[in-house]
Amino acid sequence: MRQLTSPHHNARPDGMQIDMIVLHAISLPAGQFEPRYIDDLFMGCLDCSAHADFESLHGLQVSAHFVVDRYGEITQFVASEKRAWHAGESEWQGRHGCNDYAIGIEMIGDEAHPFTVAQYRETARLCKTLMQRFPNIISERIVGHQDIAPGRKWDPGKQWEWHHFRRSLAHISNTTLEIL
Repeated sequence: MRQLTSPHHNARPDGMQIDMIVLHAISLPAGQFEPRYIDDLFMGCLDCSAHADFESLHGLQVSAHFVVDRYGEITQFVASEKRAWHAGESEWQGRHGCNDYAIGIEMIGDEAHPFTVAQYRETARLCKTLMQRFPNIISERIVGHQDIAPGRKWDPGKQWEWHHFRRSLAHISNTTLEIL
């Protein structure tokens, strides 16, 4: 697993239990799936003049714990115990501020293209690894960004097949991922 350290994170509140995973989708620019610009965004060094789509991202400080690319390759940007800045204004089952207690996983994709078999497999393997490390995360607490920020966020969107993901999660037995 590739590891980069995003400057966009901070400490979770004292005593906060990690008990949720939020799945996201991202493509930069829209409809393009190379990780370069996503890496730059999360590392705080995106050249916002490189593409017209980036103008609105100037000064944005955002990160995720992990990114799963189209080939299933995983990059970790923020240590799991730290608070990544992925959920924004959010709420799940009456609890606000999901960044405080959730781990954020971005899959490179959009609403127009199906996710890849490798992404389902490796996202499930990563989630299973996280579930073993943080036993308060159960499969029902793996949700989409659209679930915690309805009306504000669309991802992972209509192309993410939850039944396919849940089936992959149930069948994963090899969880040898080394995560921080």
